[in-house]
Amino acid sequence: MDNKLIEIQSMSDDTAVDTSDTPSLDNPAYYINREISHLAFNRRVLKQALDDRHPLLERLKFLLIFSSNLDEFFEIRVAGLMQSIKFERETTGPDGMHPTEVLREISQICHATVDLQYKTLNDVLIPALAEQGIRFLRRKRWTQAQAKWVEEYIEREVLPIVSPIGIDPAHPFPRLVNKSLNFIVELEGKDAFGRDLNYAIVPAPRTLPRVIRLPTELGDPGQNFIFLSSMIHAHAEKMFPGMQVMGCYQFRITRNADLDVDMEGIADLARALRGELHSRRFGTAVRLEVADNCPEELTQFLLREVGLTDQQLYQVNGPVNLKRLMQVPFEVDRPDLQYPPFTPSMPKGLNRKDVIFDAVARKDYLLQHPFESFSPVIQLVRQAAKDPQVVAIKQTLYRSGGLQSSLVEALIDAARNGKEVTAVVELRARFDEEENLELASRLQEAGAVVVYGVVGYKTHSKMMLLVRREGGELKRYVHLGTGNYHSGNARLYTDYSLLTADPELCEDVHRVFQQLTGMGKAERMTKLLHAPFTLKRQLLRLIDAEVKAQKEGGEGHIILKCNGLTEPKVIQALYKASQAGVKIDLIIRGMCCLRPGIPGVSDTITVRSIVGRFLEHTRAYYFANSEYKVFCASADLMERNLNHRVETCFPVESPEHSERILKELNLYLKDNLRSWQLQTDGTYSNNRAESEEAPMGAQEELLQIYASQGQ
Repeated sequence: MDNKLIEIQSMSDDTAVDTSDTPSLDNPAYYINREISHLAFNRRVLKQALDDRHPLLERLKFLLIFSSNLDEFFEIRVAGLMQSIKFERETTGPDGMHPTEVLREISQICHATVDLQYKTLNDVLIPALAEQGIRFLRRKRWTQAQAKWVEEYIEREVLPIVSPIGIDPAHPFPRLVNKSLNFIVELEGKDAFGRDLNYAIVPAPRTLPRVIRLPTELGDPGQNFIFLSSMIHAHAEKMFPGMQVMGCYQFRITRNADLDVDMEGIADLARALRGELHSRRFGTAVRLEVADNCPEELTQFLLREVGLTDQQLYQVNGPVNLKRLMQVPFEVDRPDLQYPPFTPSMPKGLNRKDVIFDAVARKDYLLQHPFESFSPVIQLVRQAAKDPQVVAIKQTLYRSGGLQSSLVEALIDAARNGKEVTAVVELRARFDEEENLELASRLQEAGAVVVYGVVGYKTHSKMMLLVRREGGELKRYVHLGTGNYHSGNARLYTDYSLLTADPELCEDVHRVFQQLTGMGKAERMTKLLHAPFTLKRQLLRLIDAEVKAQKEGGEGHIILKCNGLTEPKVIQALYKASQAGVKIDLIIRGMCCLRPGIPGVSDTITVRSIVGRFLEHTRAYYFANSEYKVFCASADLMERNLNHRVETCFPVESPEHSERILKELNLYLKDNLRSWQLQTDGTYSNNRAESEEAPMGAQEELLQIYASQGQ
């Protein structure tokens, strides 16, 4: 058993702990490793594929989302650990685990979880889909007509573009693209030049789908699919005429995809990033996935060629690139196997025909997406682009949906219409860098001023400032949010939006934009908390205020909802608050390094994670004894957000809005349908309704409250 777990468990024995002394909060046993916690979240996502309370095609999506999450985990987190060891830059976090120890545990967890993933696919989902007429046809079961169609497809679509690569002294092992589908082929015989080749590599054409739908007349009623990998296996000999194919096995290499841009002395960040984007496809290998029927000799050959060991080898029973199956749910017209559609509500006064400026001038509007529509935010920019009274628009763009974004189109229209448009585009938004580079160029071509924020600090805040001339004076309007300006994500992520004309908040937002686009000292804000300057310090003060209230005979209560909690000082402040008796409810979707339930340290802390139809993305903080009880933020409670990013956190001043958010937070705390409870040992248990309880899911409840649903 892990030594930390033994230490934690021993704390449950009153004879093992001297409670007269305040325990040191630096004890590594009080912290969960962030990478291990990250994997625990991914496992919770995978478990949704086994939950038959979700529609069948949605369960398949959860399994594929798990694949995508795990890919990114290896590309960034595992790659970073391996690199720190390689260059002898190892550091340990509050949990005290050395990177080599972390990598060893990651390997154990990932091998077990990937085995569960493929068992879920093969033994649960594929049979259940087949019962619904959605079939994945194996080679051995193709009919003669199906086999003929496959052969024609290979000759028509694959052979003209595929490039097999023989491996010999003149053709060493190729540098294969990150996460691409490839095949290693074992050969016998001599080729046209008399070479005696043993192995060849066949990269699958990246332009072809990984799952191909058969014509309706060739299969049983329903939808019938064939894997591209099965097709290539069946006709590998066509790529090596005159030679004998002894075996053909699929594999995939995952590479380090973190961009290595030296931020010191960069003259042109955009040019530096463009130079690095290509290297992402060919970074250092960090994982090798191979079909589990691949012979040991070939597997070891692949490991040697890519420079990995058995610890980074994953032998899988099925397609190695499951993420590419995401096309299937969208090709299958089976609404009965998917979540029922819904229509987000539109608050009164923000209808498309209304002038949103007039509505927001009268009162603040609080929206929670996706239950309430994101369209007022887009409509605000569209109206501003055409409104002759609007003189300026300032906007941060982290993830926006790229050039297809209707909000970006509205900004472009505004610039072309002569408005002063300033866009702070974060070029380093991971995996959106290329899209944001194109977006920045397009905005500049339209006449907008584009800046890239501050070197060394990602601009992660979500804010928009609009300046309008009214009655001879300039009046400002602001949008502040917890999520990105991405209308697609606004249908999938839970986030809060605030539309306001509050002069003090507007002035604060103006000052943040001044910091981002110009130079000068950080100015004092009236209401806004912002990282990296005041946010962490003020959060710690708010936590301390709950401790003070508790010690003075009051009732301290803290609710924090965000995506991750890893910042050591925040965790220690919460431990101290718990020691004082403050009730602390944490709703942390993903990584959580805090251990709840440690006697004398975190007795009053509960941690739960919600995994459901929508990605929980809202950051909302409640402090029972604060002047402003509720805050919304762009920031998670992580080192990078509080110390190395530009983030904003705003108070929710309206009693109506703050009471509403508190009610919604309490829905999450009562969730017994989609919630998971963090245990002291770092594991999560599913919160299920007791037999006498009615099941209640927070997301389902919010849909009932705000949205219109239909079949």
